[in-house]
Amino acid sequence: MMRKTLILAAGGLLALTAPLRLAQAAPALAVGPQYDTTHVYVAAENFERFVKSFVATFGGTTSKEIIANVTPTPSTTKSQLVRTPVGTLSVFGYVTPIPAPFGAERNGFLVANFDAAVAAARAAGAGFIVAPFEDEFGRDAVIQWPGGVNMQLYWHGAAPHYPALATVPENRVYVAPEQADAFIRAYLAFSQGKLVEDNPKAAGNEIGEPFNTFRRVLIDSPFGKTLVLATDGQLPYPWGRETTGYEVADLDATILRAEAAGVFVTVEPFNAAGRRTAFFEFPGGYIAEVHTAAKP
Repeated sequence: MMRKTLILAAGGLLALTAPLRLAQAAPALAVGPQYDTTHVYVAAENFERFVKSFVATFGGTTSKEIIANVTPTPSTTKSQLVRTPVGTLSVFGYVTPIPAPFGAERNGFLVANFDAAVAAARAAGAGFIVAPFEDEFGRDAVIQWPGGVNMQLYWHGAAPHYPALATVPENRVYVAPEQADAFIRAYLAFSQGKLVEDNPKAAGNEIGEPFNTFRRVLIDSPFGKTLVLATDGQLPYPWGRETTGYEVADLDATILRAEAAGVFVTVEPFNAAGRRTAFFEFPGGYIAEVHTAAKP
């Protein structure tokens, strides 16, 4: 069984929990994990095929496809929201060049109070690689955490009302070991989360390095789950390309649905970290980790 500990490799538990206590006294920022979207960028010609394959694999519904400008500078993209029982996507298929640095952010967090979230992110140590701006839907900003992790914060008027997810996906964050503590400390303070697991010697087969170990940190917060993987970066394809891990009830049945929808299984199922895992590549190139609890 994987060893679980709250002892940190550097900095110590006290160093991380001090900002956490301050964050927990602040007003809640998150609306709920069902409103936090993985951002998927695909070529416009693959847009519809990708959306159909994702829904066919996991179930769910989609919003109407629209054409919009969602950046502070002129651009045009197809855009669609995909809601599934295992996570929500914002899909973009640009018909103009994508303005930098858009396309490098991994997800978007819906916040209850945009100004408070911006202030909290700054206080926690995030940099704003896209300063707050308004689009036709609301207000947005793109932030960067220590370790080079990019996320979008957004507020679109009144909060929507989506049902709770059947399973909450993982935000899978790969960082350099030297930057892991800085990211964890900053993200805990902002997300008002808690440290669930910190294993400095996790088995490397989970990241395609069976003869190595890595630091595996699990954070739970009102924004959802975040799995931090502090590695040497010498990862075989497709590890490190995925930004989200999806939990399903039956991995084999999910694989059958995925393959029928034109999805390629890039890594066949294997057991690691108490679960059974596979990697999918969807039409358009989106990579996802998909897992279920390992059978005893």
